[in-house]
Amino acid sequence: MLKRIDLRKRNVKEIQDILKERSQKDLSEYRKVAQDIIDNIKLRKDEALFEYTAKFDNIELNSSNVKVTEAEIKQAVKKVDNKFLKALENAAQNIKEFHQNQKDSSWQKQSSPGKITGQICRPLAKAGIYVPGGRAAYPSSVLMTAIPAKVAGVKEIVMVTPPGQEAELNPKILAAAYVAGVDSIYKVGGAQAVAALAYGTESIPQVDIVVGPGNIYVTMAKELVFGQVKIDMTAGPSEVLVLADGKAKPKYIAADLMSQAEHDPLASSILVTNSAKLGQKVEEEIKKQIKKLDKKEIIEESLNNYGLLIEVESMESGIQAINQIAPEHLELAVNKPFDILPEIQNAGSIFLGEYTPEPIGDYYAGPNHVLPTEGTARFFSPLSVRDFVKYSGFIYYSKKALKEAADDVITLAEGEGLTAHANSIKIRQESLKDDNDEK
Repeated sequence: MLKRIDLRKRNVKEIQDILKERSQKDLSEYRKVAQDIIDNIKLRKDEALFEYTAKFDNIELNSSNVKVTEAEIKQAVKKVDNKFLKALENAAQNIKEFHQNQKDSSWQKQSSPGKITGQICRPLAKAGIYVPGGRAAYPSSVLMTAIPAKVAGVKEIVMVTPPGQEAELNPKILAAAYVAGVDSIYKVGGAQAVAALAYGTESIPQVDIVVGPGNIYVTMAKELVFGQVKIDMTAGPSEVLVLADGKAKPKYIAADLMSQAEHDPLASSILVTNSAKLGQKVEEEIKKQIKKLDKKEIIEESLNNYGLLIEVESMESGIQAINQIAPEHLELAVNKPFDILPEIQNAGSIFLGEYTPEPIGDYYAGPNHVLPTEGTARFFSPLSVRDFVKYSGFIYYSKKALKEAADDVITLAEGEGLTAHANSIKIRQESLKDDNDEK
């Protein structure tokens, strides 16, 4: 079921190629469709938005029913089991507490008399969060996208999500939005929803950032509106990598690999180990446990196509492989995970020890589950409070401070051939001669 790769005889590039092939199809047609939708929304706004919703979702919307009402939200919350609602609230508290530690602040300093520099940190005014429909409803994604924006101080959080039959939304999605403090919710999905957030329509306000996962058309739309608005990332299929030594429990690892595989047939579950015996036992456990799981077909397809068993000489070579692969999720199923942690350079989110499976991070612990995929953890970070703020630098120079810097600035400007820049300083030099004037 798992494809075996022996890194003692082969190289990490083979693994990277397998992961990349999941999204290396020609995207030009998807991009063209998304661009046409964006152009139409820009031109015709609500009219086009409602046409696309009728075409793709078979739902007739208009300006009076596209927005979820407070009554609909209250009714949805009542439909949700109290146990589930309490779990949402507990998860939300954990996520809030974690993200509060990411908050930046404005600062200023006087490095010398008459010279002040600083930075202003401000939240974005409006954030748009996209919550997918399709294979499953993900209330956890509502928490993970809305709460960091709330912690950052974003004044208005706008959520879009595809409608179900009779223009209804999943009650658990609405309950999560209620718990997270989302300000407004609209029953639209797809590339048209991303375009509406980016450019605004008569019904949906224009935002400053669009975050959240979606299908290929949503991903292409986010890519195309980048620059008009900020986006979090264009994530690809998900993956988990488990680094395990010979003492790890096969039944735990098998369960964790399958928990990732059930997301999507394109999801990739990878075991890296220096124990051939462990790898064999994990495969036996997969065959045993999969019989009891609801999404058996999806799991089997995912594991058959993109499930990998990587055999390494040692834990050290396993760590080297991890840093090259840069997985989205990394589980350290080893005896002393904190000893290894400093050596991990590239990973989206790291789970330490046998009692920290990836789902604890997906739903509950606090760190964000919107993560870089397909090796982009080499340079991208998880969604955070910092995505929802912007920074401005500021400068103050007194007359004396400018006098001290003038020659250097003129030299640098003239060195770049920008004589007007130099002149901006030179024009002030006559008044700079009076050392006593500090205005």
